[in-house]
Amino acid sequence: MQLAAEITVARAEVADAARRLAAAGLVAGTAGNVSARRGDAVAITPTGARLEDVTPADVTVVSAHDGRPLAGVLAPTSELDLHLGVYAAHGAGAVVHTHAPVATALACVLDELPCIHYEMLLLGGPVRVAPYATFGTPQLAASAVAALEGRTAALLANHGTIAFGADVEGAVRATELLEWAATVYWRAAQLGTPRVLDEAARRAVVEAAIARGYGAPRKITEEERSR
Repeated sequence: MQLAAEITVARAEVADAARRLAAAGLVAGTAGNVSARRGDAVAITPTGARLEDVTPADVTVVSAHDGRPLAGVLAPTSELDLHLGVYAAHGAGAVVHTHAPVATALACVLDELPCIHYEMLLLGGPVRVAPYATFGTPQLAASAVAALEGRTAALLANHGTIAFGADVEGAVRATELLEWAATVYWRAAQLGTPRVLDEAARRAVVEAAIARGYGAPRKITEEERSR
């Protein structure tokens, strides 16, 4: 009973994320897919669906192990293997695949999106570009899984993006951050050669973030009040 309730929530979260990604211009028409895992079940957007119109009832549920349909009336996205591969290899709670315009453009020309801003460390650092493979194939899934090693996002050569998180919000945030970083790189490249944060600079950012609790709300200390 508890799992059934969680799956119902997951279907709603997936549908909501799909519509938000469409509204933000990160997916267009049927190009993109979203999924969320609950136990051994994965709620995932259906094949051929316009992401801007997806409802919870449209979201199908499949086995996380073999993709066997468990609930819903629509067939899952053709990128089912891609999603299941990320769950199996990286322990994700949710996965987002898009054809976000700027990131996809860079995926057509770069071998790696270098770390040009410290916020990219939230993605794991420089973003790899997975070698091209035909959509919906085991080869694409394997290529993406490998590119995600030690990362939460990757570019898919001449195709798009893949990102994951502990939950749907995390996967969406990683997708948004990747598109933002791609846009910054693209704009900087119009002006010159973008500077890249080397390993020492990236390590210093991590140390500073840990020391300051960066990214999380905190209360003002008594010491700060008495200054």
